[in-house]
Amino acid sequence: MEPITLTTERLVLRPLTPPDADAVHAACQDPEIPRWTEVPSPYTREDAREYIEETCPNGWRDDSLYNFGTFTRDGGRLVGSIALLRLALLRAPERQAEIGYWTAKEARGHGYTAEAGAAVARWAFGDLGVERLLWVAETGNEGSRAVARKLGFTMEGTLRSALLRGGTRRDAWAGALLPSDLGLPQRTPYLPFSGRDRSA
Repeated sequence: MEPITLTTERLVLRPLTPPDADAVHAACQDPEIPRWTEVPSPYTREDAREYIEETCPNGWRDDSLYNFGTFTRDGGRLVGSIALLRLALLRAPERQAEIGYWTAKEARGHGYTAEAGAAVARWAFGDLGVERLLWVAETGNEGSRAVARKLGFTMEGTLRSALLRGGTRRDAWAGALLPSDLGLPQRTPYLPFSGRDRSA
């Protein structure tokens, strides 16, 4: 897929480019970002360059990872990053994808990530044909969970030993968002469990 740009009331979501490397590097010096995400620590300028010039373009080209830098429309300041991981199942009837994000320290508390997430979710459901959007975060990541809840994700529980970070397996919170949660049509009919035997 060719990279695209999404816009919201306050934000521009676009693929990261080489001139963004310094801003990405600076943001990822905040220890809270590698603490809760897969961002390396320490995070070097080479890490930023490799992510921007190799990982992100390859993801768009392979239809495996769609990453957006989140920038303010007023001034073009980097306030975060948000990505959609296109799971292999997306090409199967399950058609699922996973969303992930981080927010720059100085930009937290302004609702930017939820605003960006809403745009990405609607794009995923409307243009990519996603039918179930997953959110997974290490247990204890209250900031990420607050954003997911604001987006309308239903919390589905704790996944034991689901994440591998720093050589240690950790528990994770998980949630899901359906097109119908946003008032959008569900392409495949959905039959929620009712407590009755469906084969009867």
